[in-house]
Amino acid sequence: MWWRPRPELDLERVRGCLLGGALGDAVGARHEGAPPAGGRALRPGHFTDDTQLTLATAEAIADAGRADPERIAAGLLAWHRRDPIRGVGTATAKALRELSVGGHWALVGRTGEHAAGNGAAIRIAPLAFVLDPRDPKARRTIRDVARITHRSDEAYAGALAVCLAVHDALSDDLDLDLIAAALPDSGVRDRLREIARLELRDAAARGTSGWVVDAVPLALRAASIPDFESMLAEVVALGGDCDSIGSMAGQIWGARHGAAALPTAMLRELPGRDDVERVAHAFARTRPDR
Repeated sequence: MWWRPRPELDLERVRGCLLGGALGDAVGARHEGAPPAGGRALRPGHFTDDTQLTLATAEAIADAGRADPERIAAGLLAWHRRDPIRGVGTATAKALRELSVGGHWALVGRTGEHAAGNGAAIRIAPLAFVLDPRDPKARRTIRDVARITHRSDEAYAGALAVCLAVHDALSDDLDLDLIAAALPDSGVRDRLREIARLELRDAAARGTSGWVVDAVPLALRAASIPDFESMLAEVVALGGDCDSIGSMAGQIWGARHGAAALPTAMLRELPGRDDVERVAHAFARTRPDR
């Protein structure tokens, strides 16, 4: 099936995904770019572009009733105009700038070697609730949505990997080997196979940058850690692009375990939680067209 055959989405899993991602982002943002170190505080600051772009994507799907690239591109721009997106990467900044002057969604994304960042992967999770990412037609939609900002085969592979992980997590399954097998030939697929059974700190020795080949496999590996706070502590200890890695890992973890499993004390301290809850409730009411 192209669309997931649900009359209404599971609010608990939607909230888990969006809140878990926001926590991973907001805690990780306090330590982004730092060298590896242990013992860092797990207190959330303000979430960044990772969460804002994810919420904008979910909101656009809720408004349209489907994952439509043109509507999602318009939604990203509308959110940016309403609440300027914080810490946005160069590829996304280029797309937003060109969209704002009438650029076509399929042409504004960045190309070339610098287009393989994780800016598409960080915002793709909502599509996993309404699409089956193993269906060829759904994959074309995922690719189009990724290409709004990142016209790169590697960036698409990273976005697809996150989509597959969230989709599988909704069924309480997270088999990294199966996810790797479902990916196209890419650096993301090869790295995921390399690190699938490594400890996170050993996997991170291959890199913790914002390059999608570094960030996405680490996020998927981190999401398999059973306890959320332990997972987040390990992610922030990595330093590097730990806000994006934490955001993607939190999205996957939250989709798998649900919002009730997230740490309540940390959620109480999350700035902007009301926005996340508002979008989660609207998105969970989405009844996808078939």
